[in-house]
Amino acid sequence: MPLLVSGARVDVSRPTGDMVRAHPHLEEKAKLLRSQPAQVVEPKGLLYVQQREFAVTTPKDGSVSILGSDDATTCHIVVLRHTGSGATCLTHCDGSDTEAEVSLIMSAVKSFPDTTACGRLEVHLVGGFNDDRQLSQKLTNQLLRAFDLQPDDVHLVTFCVTELNDREEQDIHFPIIYGIAVNVKTAEIFPATFPEKGPDEDLRSAHVLTGAPLTNIYDAKTEQLCIGPYFWGPFPHVDFWLEQDDAQILQNLSTSPLAEPPHFVSHIRSTLTFLKAHPFPSRSLFPDSKPRIYKKNEEGLWEQVSSDKI
Repeated sequence: MPLLVSGARVDVSRPTGDMVRAHPHLEEKAKLLRSQPAQVVEPKGLLYVQQREFAVTTPKDGSVSILGSDDATTCHIVVLRHTGSGATCLTHCDGSDTEAEVSLIMSAVKSFPDTTACGRLEVHLVGGFNDDRQLSQKLTNQLLRAFDLQPDDVHLVTFCVTELNDREEQDIHFPIIYGIAVNVKTAEIFPATFPEKGPDEDLRSAHVLTGAPLTNIYDAKTEQLCIGPYFWGPFPHVDFWLEQDDAQILQNLSTSPLAEPPHFVSHIRSTLTFLKAHPFPSRSLFPDSKPRIYKKNEEGLWEQVSSDKI
């Protein structure tokens, strides 16, 4: 019950280049994906997934039609879908605990009933580039091995990672695709950017910066986005980091300083400022230890559900 490409088992002990040469359609599909301009995805009907988060839903969802994530440099964005139930999961992996994360998203997708009693699990991997520290290649290998260890057959359909997602400019390497979206109704996957990354963007980023594990943020049965409750202590040296110039933050808080999107430093500063303002979120953000719940309103935008409605 391994990882398969065109019905043949992938030898995850061999270099990924061997797999691509053995299955040239993977490279063709990657080329096709890379050639598409990134679509701007507006907030209506969107569920944005941050780093170390995942969300899973089905085509029956009346609130969410698009799952998406971006700002991936060495990170990989993973879409796992069951063709029978239509259950679709998107996650943004950074290599923190890949094997456990893959098991988690497999369980989440399989938890939906397969009403057609047929279908298969398909995985799409996008992200990374030829970075100096080879963190992308390491994560690619971790993901292939983790899916190969699963008790179910998993079919690798899209493989646009690391060397297949790399461009070079004046001897500096960059990812071609930084973000993708998946339409949960049609299963279409496409390069994407997202003007809105909320709700609770700073809170969710703070959760990651303090070392959070992969977290499920969506309940497809109630169609609710659930944030928290999250707990952390005062962030070490937060004042020191906030005093640093942009170059120092970029150099020390990024896995790939030369390839980050332009807003990386402002995003980190905003997250650090949030951590300074909320050193004990159990007091200031989650005093009742309940999650912050959001539902889509009639305009298709997230709206917080007041505590008396929960």
